[in-house]
Amino acid sequence: MGIEIERKFLVTGDGWRQPAAAQTRFSQGYLSREPARTVRVRIAGEQAFLTIKGATQGATRAEFEYEIPLTDAQQLLALSDGPVVEKIRHLCPHEGMTWEVDEFLGANAGLVVAEIELAAEGQVFARPDWLGAEVTGDGRYVNANLAVNPFTRWMAGPTPNP
Repeated sequence: MGIEIERKFLVTGDGWRQPAAAQTRFSQGYLSREPARTVRVRIAGEQAFLTIKGATQGATRAEFEYEIPLTDAQQLLALSDGPVVEKIRHLCPHEGMTWEVDEFLGANAGLVVAEIELAAEGQVFARPDWLGAEVTGDGRYVNANLAVNPFTRWMAGPTPNP
């Protein structure tokens, strides 16, 4: 079984841009957004994937990802449950780890989130100085939820502090 252990943080400032090593534009939609599982179709640059994720427990969940033909992904995006999420993912190395910094576009513009994949939930990692508040357990920041309840709709209030 595939397992994903991931922690998610808000990003403060633009300090992450300097170490960014690569970037890819993503378009992703959800074919199923149930609490027990999500089924996502994603176009990442010129590649496409179908991903099934189980319910999250802590920072861990089951994850199965399969490459699919780009034309299939384009057709599946049209079947999405809600709008397609658009973002640019930047890979930012920091002290032996690679952070994925997602800069959201469209209805989620203004949201910048950093994720790190870990080998174990308790794994220690160095925090870059541009890392803000942890939002791992905050369902508003889950991409499947951002598709139907975008950031610009609910983030009219104060931003959480780091």
